[in-house]
Amino acid sequence: MHKGKDAMGFIKARGLKFEYIQRDVDGNVDGVLTALDKVDLDIQPGQFVAVLGHNGSGKSTLAKHLNMLLQVEEGTLWIDGKDARDSANVWDVRQSAGMVFQNPDNQIVASVVEEDVAFGPENLGVPTGEIWKRVEKSLQSVGMAAYRKHSPNKLSGGQKQRVAIAGVMAMEPKCIVLDEPTAMLDPHGRQEVLEAVEALNQEKGITVILITHNMEEAVHADKAYVMDQGHVVMQGTPREIFSQVETLKNYRLDAPQAALLAHELRKEGLDLPEGILTRQELAEALCRLYDFGG
Repeated sequence: MHKGKDAMGFIKARGLKFEYIQRDVDGNVDGVLTALDKVDLDIQPGQFVAVLGHNGSGKSTLAKHLNMLLQVEEGTLWIDGKDARDSANVWDVRQSAGMVFQNPDNQIVASVVEEDVAFGPENLGVPTGEIWKRVEKSLQSVGMAAYRKHSPNKLSGGQKQRVAIAGVMAMEPKCIVLDEPTAMLDPHGRQEVLEAVEALNQEKGITVILITHNMEEAVHADKAYVMDQGHVVMQGTPREIFSQVETLKNYRLDAPQAALLAHELRKEGLDLPEGILTRQELAEALCRLYDFGG
């Protein structure tokens, strides 16, 4: 009964706490860093959730809990109805929640794109015929089917990251956790990856958890959490969060550029609405203002 109640969302965390032991050069305990401090999460199936924060805020430590790369020390965490405190659930959790890391080179293992994407389902014991269907479907879903016979070494950073995402998708997870997936990419590569991730969420209904310090990447999320010093300090829709420009500054974060500009223009006396997120919204608001004034 307790399990069913706690498993209603796809991910549910209560009071999650995690500490890193810091040691000196001789191996003696030098201190304790609390990376997660009483974190609560509620993520529903099919949601696109952004977890925001500067370096050291605890967001990557949180990501590693969602794939059971780190074991729960204190608090509770349920992932797809499975208790992440029980190490017997590691395999099931990792099939439910796939992980994509910052550096695609660390995830690509084969010398041909299609073989790399096949690697995960092969390890799961998926029959050969089914594997190649999944490879085709996964490469199509990230726009990389034309590169299936290519060497990953010849691809751009954005293309490599899309292959890494396809490799996770071929294992057919219900959720994909992306830990700073665009941090090493140029703007074009970043755009490629974000579009692929948003398509997986919208067209395939995959639950997406995007860990990032780039505010622009969270604009299209259903929900956002802001972390600072191991705590969740803000949560809500991107519109709710990014309208609080001064609060974000307290956590050493900026709102997206359009939201910042709208905030500054409001301070100068322009009658613009709260919650502007994109350049298009800002342009439309300014046009309405101009027409009204003219």
